[in-house]
Amino acid sequence: MARAVVLFLDGVGLGVDDALINPLAAARLPVLTGLLDGQRLLAANGRIDAPRAIMVPTDAGLGVRGRPQSATGQTALLTGRNASLILGEHFGPRPNAALRAMLEGPTLFTRLLAEGRTVAFANAYPQGYFDAVARGKRLHGAIPHAAQAAGLRLRTADDLRAGRALSVDLTNTAWRSTLGYPDMPLWTPHRAGEVLAHLAQGHDLVFFDDWATDLAGHGVDLAESVRVLEEIDAFIGGLLATVDLAETLVAIISDHGNIEDLRVKGHTENATPTVLIGAGRQAAAGAISDLTHVMPALLDVIRNA
Repeated sequence: MARAVVLFLDGVGLGVDDALINPLAAARLPVLTGLLDGQRLLAANGRIDAPRAIMVPTDAGLGVRGRPQSATGQTALLTGRNASLILGEHFGPRPNAALRAMLEGPTLFTRLLAEGRTVAFANAYPQGYFDAVARGKRLHGAIPHAAQAAGLRLRTADDLRAGRALSVDLTNTAWRSTLGYPDMPLWTPHRAGEVLAHLAQGHDLVFFDDWATDLAGHGVDLAESVRVLEEIDAFIGGLLATVDLAETLVAIISDHGNIEDLRVKGHTENATPTVLIGAGRQAAAGAISDLTHVMPALLDVIRNA
């Protein structure tokens, strides 16, 4: 049996090797490129089998025409079902009633909990988020909807302050500058990675949903996109320096392309990268070719590795 840490990066695809349009070609990513023997997350590289990590190009289109969207892509990742094909279209960003019903059924979270495993959803949410949901002014995204439907606790500012949760901006800067929490501790991205690793020690699965990549892609700002990716790389470095990879699979996954092509403001039809590090990576890599394969592959590793 192994643990799994899932780092979900919204809107990351495999694009062309052009540093003028693809932040993944421009950014300094020493952790990821080191893991992949100097190769970057680019379409031309195909599958990468390195001694410490494997990157599998993962089909996000799922046989449905058009640009993949967050709600259907994330539902496919969490349920193992082809949500786009079932719905007849790619849909997002927030899940509609049909997708919410799927996310309230069997998911990665509920299957593990039913087996007596422990699961943590690592994201912290400010009080304003909970208030907006309660007033009907905001819908949960697919991932927090599935987490709450499974009975997982959505973590709060108190959890973030105590090092029991993570912020999407990793450093907690936005909590001070925008969200009204001037006392929130500031972290380096590396420190945020250590926090996630410590959280993983007490759970069979820890899942962190980081949508900063998708936001940066929609902003079509190369400098900002490079900044976000470089902070995430340092975050991954902190995680890997602290977690026990002999008994933990670290899986970096995404739902659709976006940030890798700043010629367009919306999503792309590119494959997404699935990066697998640590325990059980070979078995998981052999089982994944599209988004629907991620959930069963993670289950198999946690049960059997």
